[in-house]
Amino acid sequence: MLKVISIVWNSFKMALQELKNNKLRTFLSLFGITIGIFCIIGVLATVESLQTKVQGDLKSLGTNTIYIDKYSYANHGPDFPWWKFLKRPYVKYHEMQAIKARSSLSSAICYTIRANGNLEYSDNVLNGISSYGVTEEYNKVLTINIDYGRYISESEFRQSAPVLLIGYANAENLFGAAERALGQEVKFQGRNLRVVGVIKKQGKSMVDAWQFDDCIIMPYKQMSAMFIVENSRPTIMVKGRENISTAALLDELRGIMRSIHRLSPMQEDDFSLNDINMFTEQTNSIFGSINLGGWAIAGLSLIVGAFGVANIMFVTVRERTGQIGLKKAIGAKSSTIMTEFLLESAFLCLLGGLIGLVLVFILTKLLSTVMPFPINISLNTLTLAISICMVVGVLAGIIPASIAAKMNPVVAIRMK
Repeated sequence: MLKVISIVWNSFKMALQELKNNKLRTFLSLFGITIGIFCIIGVLATVESLQTKVQGDLKSLGTNTIYIDKYSYANHGPDFPWWKFLKRPYVKYHEMQAIKARSSLSSAICYTIRANGNLEYSDNVLNGISSYGVTEEYNKVLTINIDYGRYISESEFRQSAPVLLIGYANAENLFGAAERALGQEVKFQGRNLRVVGVIKKQGKSMVDAWQFDDCIIMPYKQMSAMFIVENSRPTIMVKGRENISTAALLDELRGIMRSIHRLSPMQEDDFSLNDINMFTEQTNSIFGSINLGGWAIAGLSLIVGAFGVANIMFVTVRERTGQIGLKKAIGAKSSTIMTEFLLESAFLCLLGGLIGLVLVFILTKLLSTVMPFPINISLNTLTLAISICMVVGVLAGIIPASIAAKMNPVVAIRMK
């Protein structure tokens, strides 16, 4: 054990000595490693942080949730006949009730409409506020966290009470402080509504979904009296039960909807079942392509860096030929000589990688101040960076180390 520690320590000291004696040569040779690690870790950290943010935002659309709409949310390309969607009937409130009565695989179902309007309090007016009219189980399909007050009660839904939930940003803009909104009466589309709850602050979203900070939520029947339902993007949202596959839920909903619309077996669907998991798969594919591009760029830099480190090790072997001969003459094994040079090469690469990591850390701090999400370097990413440096170092030093290990001690001493 002591022998191994001695070899590692000697290799580390030799790597530092090489850097100290030939600063410019070593720096230029390690620059490729630095750039390679900078590219890989920079891309991985940014994409990983972005992916975490996007996937978190997608969860705001619901998990294991199907959106029933006349429109399809998938990207079908420029040649898709959009006129077919325009001719479809919009989903109706009574269809939501029928699904609730017939579905055995769903845990929660709600009907929603959305529109924009002006929200007023005293002399303050917020223009173009997103408003959602929802039914009772909306908070069971999506997670609605309330910071102040409460959620709309079942009796308020049944009686179409003039109440609403207000987004955190809207509450701050209208009342100065979010907590002041609770219990206040505001005017929306000419109707007086009482604030019963303030939605917890969500922050900026990468996915233009519900944007709860900048919205208001009220009972569906209350909002349906203000807007034309057909023109208010009506949607039925169905959340599947636990341990129920999305495919099974889709099959059940398709059968129920076709039955409600009385479609014959030969007729195509006149509705869309939009699986939210589809967006997660699409984003994973995009992020995978971005990561691949980062690896390609970094791979070229690492190859250049590996040749640079190999060049350093070839020169080092030549400079230490006499020393190698003396070590072998007093009993040092070839494996020990080879291990020392491989470790020295790995330490040099690790040094270049650490410089790259420092640059990435500085970059992440700068980008986090301007990006709508924080960029973090995960432990897995750090482990990957260190592993890459060690592997590149060993590969770069294996030929020079083999040459050193195979030297004849007598010849090596004469060449001193």
